[in-house]
Amino acid sequence: MIGLLPTTAIFLATAPTDLRKAYDGLAVLVRQSLGQDPLNGSLYVFCNRRRDRIKILFWEEGGYWLCARRLEQGTFRWPQKEGACARYRREELLLLLGGIDLKQTQERKWYRREVKNR
Repeated sequence: MIGLLPTTAIFLATAPTDLRKAYDGLAVLVRQSLGQDPLNGSLYVFCNRRRDRIKILFWEEGGYWLCARRLEQGTFRWPQKEGACARYRREELLLLLGGIDLKQTQERKWYRREVKNR
């Protein structure tokens, strides 16, 4: 099962992705477009152009996990950031997957230790 620990790095591909891709196609995107190693234990989240479908690619010892979600109504609020990917915390990912618009939320000031990229 996917372990979503506080130290798990989460990267969202900011550009729309062709979600017909499976494990190997998404792993190539992680390497070439995001500049990351898909085998490092991070979560890589991809969204289609309409923003009603997502796929999450995750490597665990022994093989890849590929999780998918399709919304029957509505869309995901996807980040509009410069660059190929956005770094998210697990709380932000859970809110995004739950349909919460992070642009309309306010983050409280907490101490957060910065985790280096893997």
